Amino acid sequence: MIVEHAPAKLNLALHVRARRPDGYHELETLFAFVGSGDVVRVAPADEAAFAITGPFAAALSGEGDNLVTRAAERFRQRLGGGAYAIELEKHLPVASGIGGGSADAAATLRALARLNGVALDDPALFEIADGLGSDVPACLLGRTAIGRGRGELLEPVPGRPGTPVLLVNPGVAVSTADVFRRWDGVDRGALGPDPLEGRNDLEAPAVAAAPVIAEVLQILSEQRGVMLSRMSGSGATCFALFDTQADCDAARVALVRPGWWSVATALR
Repeated sequence: MIVEHAPAKLNLALHVRARRPDGYHELETLFAFVGSGDVVRVAPADEAAFAITGPFAAALSGEGDNLVTRAAERFRQRLGGGAYAIELEKHLPVASGIGGGSADAAATLRALARLNGVALDDPALFEIADGLGSDVPACLLGRTAIGRGRGELLEPVPGRPGTPVLLVNPGVAVSTADVFRRWDGVDRGALGPDPLEGRNDLEAPAVAAAPVIAEVLQILSEQRGVMLSRMSGSGATCFALFDTQADCDAARVALVRPGWWSVATALR
């Protein structure tokens, strides 16, 4: 059995530059990853099988097809291999802007590559990832990188490993498509070298869809030791980077609310 971690993805900054004729948007984003995430286990089997466990398993129960099973099928079609039993241990909220499904698909591809002797930097893996979704290539790379295009054109950059991070989701799922539809179409400029000086252009449309996001952002910004607080992706998960782990842990206590999810973790 191969066990692969599927770390949560953050967009430390997300600049939406333009709508594209193909229905996607031209983006500039800074991807980063944290220690917390889902877990994918893959083992050869006589017949293909898929199971979901973990705290957020119920949110995906009844789905016969998802990014994990699609990743396995497309790997088999492109690179071969037999049948596999796959278990997804779901710790991240669903539809939350931290790449849960994309990270799970990427972890599945890595596990299958290891089982079949495929190099993790094989271009075929990234082509499969790109076909699965815009964030899957970044999750397959799994390191801090600038993403352009739909997010699939990646440029690795130095990260800040070990920086304490608090993730907070107010218990609402928002539709990525709906949030992008609400974007006002204004190009507010290119991504700069410092994510603290950047922005997330999807915050305003996400708040319009789920006003509680604004409450999370306000509370996060008021915590001691915060270096940066922002929404990730299309929401609704927000994050804050802290000077110290003690400040991060204290902020998690301060943000406890009924129905809210949070985790204190660190950048990888």
